[in-house]
Amino acid sequence: MLVHPRIFPAHPVPPLLCPTYSPVVTDPLTLLGIKEPSRSRSGTFTQNLLLEPKDTMRLLSQTLCLCLALALCQADHHAGHTNDVKPGGHNDHQHGQNDHQHGQNDHGHHTGFGLDRCKGLEMDAVVVNEEGVPYFFKGDHLFKGFHGKAELSNGSFAELDDHHHLGHVDAAFRMHYEDNPTEHDHIFFFLDTKVFSYYKHKLEDGYPKDISAVFPGIPDHLTAAVVCPKPDCDEDSVIFFKGDDIYHYNVRTKKVDEKEFKSMPNCTSAFRYAEHYYCFHGHQFSKFDPKTGDVHGRYPKEARDYFMKCSKFGNTTDHVEREQCSRVHLDAITSDDAGNVLAFRGHYFLDQDAATEKWTADPIEKHFKELHSNPDAVFTYENHLYMVKDNKIYVYTTAEPHKLLEGYPKALKDEIGLEGPISAAFVCQDHHIAHVVKGQTIYDIDLKASPRVPVKDLPFTTVSSIDAGMCGPKGVKIFKGNYYYHFDSMKVMLMSKLIPEAHSVPMELFGCDH
Repeated sequence: MLVHPRIFPAHPVPPLLCPTYSPVVTDPLTLLGIKEPSRSRSGTFTQNLLLEPKDTMRLLSQTLCLCLALALCQADHHAGHTNDVKPGGHNDHQHGQNDHQHGQNDHGHHTGFGLDRCKGLEMDAVVVNEEGVPYFFKGDHLFKGFHGKAELSNGSFAELDDHHHLGHVDAAFRMHYEDNPTEHDHIFFFLDTKVFSYYKHKLEDGYPKDISAVFPGIPDHLTAAVVCPKPDCDEDSVIFFKGDDIYHYNVRTKKVDEKEFKSMPNCTSAFRYAEHYYCFHGHQFSKFDPKTGDVHGRYPKEARDYFMKCSKFGNTTDHVEREQCSRVHLDAITSDDAGNVLAFRGHYFLDQDAATEKWTADPIEKHFKELHSNPDAVFTYENHLYMVKDNKIYVYTTAEPHKLLEGYPKALKDEIGLEGPISAAFVCQDHHIAHVVKGQTIYDIDLKASPRVPVKDLPFTTVSSIDAGMCGPKGVKIFKGNYYYHFDSMKVMLMSKLIPEAHSVPMELFGCDH
């Protein structure tokens, strides 16, 4: 039931509470069902306001109704403001399966500050940008990468909000179609009946457009979309999801084939990452075959285990499998003098025993309580672990239980002559030079010198923005995202102009089988 906008803007009064309420009346007495007394020419009333008992009861009930409506309106107003929590708050705003589909006018405006993805959010859409960084969209916010706070989507894609008062993104994908450079590597967003095309974060001319004009045969109000290039699909394609309806769209011919993915749940978002296809449903996900929809292996799995840095959210998780198979990048990795490998990510680390080659996983805080979590770099030298975090360095014994040396942590600059943060650090076997990567420069630190200061610096641009590095008997491994790159030696790495073959961290290093 609609309410007069001058009295209750956009807040309906329940008809069962106010059966005689009229939405087109602005005079308060008339609103309550009381006729205004007549006046004489001199302006005095010619009758008084004495009411019959039945009128009194009606006036009382309708006055109560009016007060209730005003109270509801005021409560709703305050509720709207309490959702505007600043980043770092605890409002979680979780939604059910069905609120991914909205009508055209259902978008909220900039709600959801303080979203915490580690509390089990259902993402609206996921897309991987040109640099391989996944963007997770929730409401009018997005999360960049696998950790960090939410930020407003219009900070990166302003026109979404300008054109549509962004309340959510239905679906998104980055196009792969090298035969058509006007679309290749463009990011497409779907909001209700419209599609937006961005290239390098700039909206293309003429957009937004109707979905049917750009992708004929594809319905409005989608729930998910994912690109499927050759040879993953027979032709360069896009897979669109709307509930349990699946559409394979041929980018070249614009032909649409409807599919039935029987073994898959309904996707609330989907994306392609590291040549694999993931369907998110709630805060779980399944890996699927893009041609058949077949799901192989033990699925669904918890998204917070594999696509987010979440320290603690349950006691039933298999930490070893999670850390082996996570798609979140490593923070640091090293091998000690005995050949044991330690790999650090967020609040956990993996430890591979050199004798058995078996992996175990534990919280970092359990063994390195002073460090707590998230090291920037770790290297091993003379039976000690040098662990760098921000502008501090911690030195522990390699033997268990790991003990922090007296006097540590120290300022990083006092220890190696460099300010933090750094990206990686490693020492090759039988050497006393620590190779420290900061930005696109590698600094050599003589660990036998006193004081320790950089003795050489060389540019390294073959792989940009690395996450970690490790040196061993077989050469150097440089880690970025979900991959590592192997060089036979430091000399080869520094002279190389080409990026070597990419290797999967989960599968080829940690032995994950899915």
